[in-house]
Amino acid sequence: MHLYDKFFSEYGKMVSQILLSGDDVENPVKKQNLRNTFFTLIEHNIIPIVNENDSVSYTEIESNDRLFGDNDMLSSVVAVLCRASKLVIFSDIDGFYNCDPRLHPDAKLIEEIDKIDDEVYKLAGGAGSRRGTGGMRTKLQAAALATSQGIDTIITNGKNPAALYNIIEGVPVGTKFKAQ
Repeated sequence: MHLYDKFFSEYGKMVSQILLSGDDVENPVKKQNLRNTFFTLIEHNIIPIVNENDSVSYTEIESNDRLFGDNDMLSSVVAVLCRASKLVIFSDIDGFYNCDPRLHPDAKLIEEIDKIDDEVYKLAGGAGSRRGTGGMRTKLQAAALATSQGIDTIITNGKNPAALYNIIEGVPVGTKFKAQ
């Protein structure tokens, strides 16, 4: 949090940490309180930095029934909770391809996907980079949750954070998964 605070303060922005557990989004009272917290922070121009509260959700760490699983799904849950209009997921590649571009130099970026179905999941393959927990498959799962709740989801390369300006301006970047 110190680093987030340091870097955002250089732009005159304040940050706040929110730690979530599964119970926070499953319990209706906690869920509403959490929603109110997000809206209040944003209303006061404070950027919420969200992470899973591993210290109280250790059972999820040891279980196959983890609610969040990774940051991709966590971001999708937060987007749904906050009724976002868009979810941007940064990856280590430019978007969703018809095959793994690290293995196939002729891979083609798919700019827009209307529906996430079994065929799309087959294209995703298995786990991704050494640093990630699930690669493109978890990004698809997160996109599926978000799009099912009416949230457009864009997957693009995190090495180009300026892509956010293009997204805001409606310029196509990465892969857009259309809200259902």
